Amino acid sequence: MAAIVPVTSRSSLIIIAAVAVGFTLYFLRDILTPLALAVFLAVMIDGFARILGERIPGFPARAALPVAVVASILIFGLTTWFVAENAATFVNQLIHYGPRIDGRIAQVADLLGIAAPPPMRELITRFNATRYIGPVAAGFQNFASDAVFVLIYLGFIIASRRGFKQKARALFVTDAERQDAIKAFDRIRSGVERYLWIQTVTGVIIAFGSWIAMVAVGLDSALFWALLIFLASYIPVVGGVIGVALPPVFALVQFETWWQAIVLLSVLQTVQFVVANVILPRMQGDSLNMDPVVVLLALAFWSLVWGLPGAFLSTPLAVMTMIILAQFEGGRKIAILLSADGDPLGADEAKGRPRRKKPVAKPSS
Repeated sequence: MAAIVPVTSRSSLIIIAAVAVGFTLYFLRDILTPLALAVFLAVMIDGFARILGERIPGFPARAALPVAVVASILIFGLTTWFVAENAATFVNQLIHYGPRIDGRIAQVADLLGIAAPPPMRELITRFNATRYIGPVAAGFQNFASDAVFVLIYLGFIIASRRGFKQKARALFVTDAERQDAIKAFDRIRSGVERYLWIQTVTGVIIAFGSWIAMVAVGLDSALFWALLIFLASYIPVVGGVIGVALPPVFALVQFETWWQAIVLLSVLQTVQFVVANVILPRMQGDSLNMDPVVVLLALAFWSLVWGLPGAFLSTPLAVMTMIILAQFEGGRKIAILLSADGDPLGADEAKGRPRRKKPVAKPSS
């Protein structure tokens, strides 16, 4: 009985600490979300700079980081501009297709045996836009301020890179502690970079295949939809599925016949299925070493705490949490549960041995 009390107390403390951390992350989301996005972008830029220095022969090492910073800002700026520009065009197309939307809604209501809603023009007339102008304007203002904070944080993180080594020497006195910290940081960085690389490649494959199908059937704004599908692919588990489901819905509005939407739904879902179940597992292998259930729970948790930015950052944050917990004796068991193979630090690979595999039972003679 005496041994049960300390275990129960320790478990209770862990649960209380987890709840407290969750509430802290939620209430400080306005401060922590831009910082997390800035760290995420800094890792991307750092990896881009290393690729420029290592893969391009004769590329000056001092120019790698500035070029990576400028190129990344240009890419994100052009992407934001393209999405915003085409979003306005998309809204105008929806207004133009108003009568067809009413027809589709009436057909669906007739199939379900319910009364059709009023036409769109009548709904727009009833709609009191002044009630929502304030919240929408506040949302755009918050988005702009968050973007500015992300860039400010990013600038300070990049500027303070040179002091990381001095801080590491001051924090970790012995060489053993310093080497363990460096290994942990390298594992976090390599895990996040591999995740970004895998999601980028698979996102490009899904977006390109979807773009070909949308162009083939003549869907409007095919490039805009392809870019949205690519961006949605960075949300694990559900992002790609939701992304490829939207173009067939818009095809129902654009075309008078149904076959274009059916073809798009079949082709896009097939591309998503093949990439998610054939290409993605082959690329991932044991690189992330995260249990699929943990990936899904991380997506739900971080989406609840930080919203859409949390959905994008959920898997990198889960990888980071697993590696950090594995460094401490008290959190190693939790890290083992989070991992896919029970080896969160890759200890077997570090010793030159393959990862542990489950023993196969020998047939009885």
